[in-house]
Amino acid sequence: MPFEEVKKIWMNGRLVDFADAKIHVMTHAIHYGSGLFEGIRCYDTKNQGPAIFRLDAHTRRLFDSCRIYRMEVPISMEEFKRACVDTVAANEFNDCYLRPVIYRGFGSLGVDPSKCPVDIAIAAWHWGKYLGPEALEHGVDVRVSSWNRMAPNTFPPLAKATGNYMNSILIRQEAAIDGYAEGIALDVNGYVSEGSGENVFIVRDGRIFTPPLGASILAGITRSCIIKIARDLGFDVVEGLIPREMLYIADEVFFTGTAADGPVTERLQKEFFDYIGGEIPDRYGWFTPVYAERAATARKPALVAR
Repeated sequence: MPFEEVKKIWMNGRLVDFADAKIHVMTHAIHYGSGLFEGIRCYDTKNQGPAIFRLDAHTRRLFDSCRIYRMEVPISMEEFKRACVDTVAANEFNDCYLRPVIYRGFGSLGVDPSKCPVDIAIAAWHWGKYLGPEALEHGVDVRVSSWNRMAPNTFPPLAKATGNYMNSILIRQEAAIDGYAEGIALDVNGYVSEGSGENVFIVRDGRIFTPPLGASILAGITRSCIIKIARDLGFDVVEGLIPREMLYIADEVFFTGTAADGPVTERLQKEFFDYIGGEIPDRYGWFTPVYAERAATARKPALVAR
């Protein structure tokens, strides 16, 4: 899918035209993958209008990723969140995908990045479902990948680093070449880990299982949402090591945000999409309204002439 040209991209404290959002070819992140990023959604909700989903959680994870890689972020969390809101508003989006990236910029080359500046960019555009809209209704075919996720004490999987996704590319390309929509990777010990860009859940006898953080997974924001919602709905959710063979005897298997058919999956999917669509109240405080003034005005009672 060709990239959508948008109006503005936020770069190092200012909104620039799409055509001017450029970096130098000798930028450290290009050569060594020294970047941390997030994938954030803004939804056009029924009650709050355009609102960014889990902005606080995404911000904290991004700043945590930078801390793991010894990158000092040049702005505060509050300034970063404001920049995300400003980027959506500057492009006049009601719903969109946000891609903030904090990276080692142009300064010097070599494995030691300490002489390179820490730069920030935030882009927003329209991006549909990760595996396509048909995946939500009909599910997808997946395979167990021949590529494992990183071993402990090699790459930190809790950091959402650009370099880590070279592994994801191998998983996804292998699946596509073999005719599958996605691959499920195992960890170095042979336990179920995650997809190339999604967390995995398994349903067996009404219980929901998902790999723990120690299985080389990213601590997914949507993963945490599903665990919270499922438990509130009365499901027993187990975070524990999952042997490969459980994939073959499971009643249902789903990726976070992309679900295959099944009664538990359907119920969680409906609850989640009702939540992000504003059909049910924001009981967890997960939304940050983009056009706050507009939302506040909409909530005020109408004046009645008399």
